[in-house]
Amino acid sequence: MNTNIDLHQLVECVGDAIIVVDAHEKIVMWNPAATRIFGYSQAEALGNTLDLIVPERQRQRHDEGCRKTMDTGITRYGTSLLKVPALHKNGSMLSIAFTVGMLFDEHQKVSGIVAIIRDETERFAEERALKKRLSDLENLG
Repeated sequence: MNTNIDLHQLVECVGDAIIVVDAHEKIVMWNPAATRIFGYSQAEALGNTLDLIVPERQRQRHDEGCRKTMDTGITRYGTSLLKVPALHKNGSMLSIAFTVGMLFDEHQKVSGIVAIIRDETERFAEERALKKRLSDLENLG
């Protein structure tokens, strides 16, 4: 097995967004898929907080959870797929699904959080339409 994988190339070519925030909750990695999904260029995103993509009504809960995770080094979402709304640069709402991972420095102190994000907007809309259709058909009977 070839272990000489170019990690930069891997991050650049994957279809899912890879976003990393540092211990101060500032974006330090934003791959091309993140630009495609959320509309912000890497230059626009780096140094900002995730408020760029977290809808206003979710920000307080998100900020509290992020701070707690940074303080404790523990996340309950390590392997769970989270499904939440997100915000595109143009103001439209997205439905995203993501997992998170914790990054630690050499002293086992949290140095950041990585999120691997997929845009589920189209699939979610199709699922909602199918559920509505099923409900409508059940109500006919």
